[in-house]
Order: sequence, then C-alpha cells, then structure tokens
Amino acid sequence: MSTFSYQTIPGFFAQDDRLADPIAIGAVPPRFGLIDESETRWSSLLDKLRELNGADDTASYKLVFFGRHGQGYHNVAESKYGTDAWDDYWAMLYGDGETTWGPDPELTTLGKAQAATAHAVWVQERAASTPIPLPETQYCSPMTRALDTHMITFEGVTTIRALVLENCREEYGAHTCDQRKTRTQIAGAFPSVDIEPGLTEVDELWTAKRETFEHVVRRARAVLDRIFGEVDGEALFVSVTAHGGIINAFLNVLGRERYPLPTGGVLPVVIKATRAL
Repeated sequence: MSTFSYQTIPGFFAQDDRLADPIAIGAVPPRFGLIDESETRWSSLLDKLRELNGADDTASYKLVFFGRHGQGYHNVAESKYGTDAWDDYWAMLYGDGETTWGPDPELTTLGKAQAATAHAVWVQERAASTPIPLPETQYCSPMTRALDTHMITFEGVTTIRALVLENCREEYGAHTCDQRKTRTQIAGAFPSVDIEPGLTEVDELWTAKRETFEHVVRRARAVLDRIFGEVDGEALFVSVTAHGGIINAFLNVLGRERYPLPTGGVLPVVIKATRAL
C-alpha cells in the first residue's frame, strides 16, 4: 500500500496542457518545454519548488524528467509491419531475417542521434546564465536501449551515477524486445551505473504471457514511492530514463492522461506527493 497520493502541478511546461500536441511540441523542445523563457527561468522554478515544499508539511514537490529511450530496432520493426501485426505475431519473434530485435535490442543510428539531441538541450540549459539544476537522483531501466540513451544524454553533463531499477523496465512478457540481459552483462557493459541489489542475475520476470497494464502501474507507483520516500526524499530534480509504456504508467498514477512521447523524448513533470495521514 502506497504511503503517498500523487498529482501533477501544471502550468510550468508546454506539455502540461491537456490539449498539448506531442508532435507539434517535439520530442525534446527548447528548455525541455519550460514556458518561462527568462534568464532566471530555472532558478525561478527551483525557488517555486522550495516555496511549495516549505508551505506544506504533509506534501512534497519535485520535478521529474521522464526520458524515453531513443529508437531501437524493435521500433523499426513495429513501424515496418504495423502495430496490429507487431502485437499479434512479429513481437513474439526475435527477428525477421533482416533485423534482430530480441532479446533486448540496441539503439539504431537514429536512436543514438535522438539521445544526442536530449544531451544537447542539457548542455545548452547548463550554459544558461542561471543553469538548469542537475538531477540529484537518476534512475534507469535495465534494458540496453534505455541505458545507452541515459549514457548519451548525460555524458559530460553530470558525474552522478544512475541507479538501475527493475521496476523502471518496459511492460514485459511475450515481446522478445522486452526480455533483458543478465545482471553480469549489464554490469560489464555499463560500469558507470549502479544496479539495485534486488535485480536478479537472469530475467525471472519475462514469460510468454504479457504483463498487464495494471501491474505496470503498480511498478510505477513503487518507483514514485521510492523517489518521494526516505531514500531520495530530499532531491528536488530527478531523472528517470525508461520506456513509453512505463512512462504512461507513471502518468496513470499521477492522474494524468497518456502522453505519446516520441522515442528519445523528454517529459518533465512537476509532481506533488501527499503523505497519507
């Protein structure tokens, strides 16, 4: 049972508008979509978060940057065959003789370029007269496409080590692209991240049966409970690099409608967590 109830605080980012068009806004808009264009935009936002946190002992406010991985080879295959055929047949295979998308596919050249676009915006906003604060806590899915996206996005931007959480992975089961590598393989390929103790050596979660969205929502809530709980309670800026499905599960917990974030996109959300009395 979660100790928090969650909601979003709109009005800070263009993506907050319920009528926002993700295609028109773009995957990674200038200032990550922050409406305030002033030179003091990030310090003003930070001051507002501190003000909100100081005004209510029962609530906590944070800015969470949800990043979706760049294009992977499974995304190419889904576009090639169409979503219906992908879900009904192709996603259960490991490839089609031309492209391999399972298990745990890597980023395409375009996917790497999409992650580099997010990196460029971080660099630009860090160079502002009042720089964007760095995420004090960073989380990442254990899937290769998300880890590569995280590494490209934050290369040279921060030395904070991301923590790999099993609960940040995509909806799992049935689709071979959502079957992860072993803990040993992840640690060897990404030595600059930390891995949560509970992540098993082999993928014990992936089966031939697809995980329900309701279960994905429970996983998303568990991650939010960690972000706002005692472990990371003091951090005001947080980064989560993950997947479209789990990001929409986060939004479900927050009481917000689905947002079709493009591959490589970044969705910033100001979140209020109220502790249950």
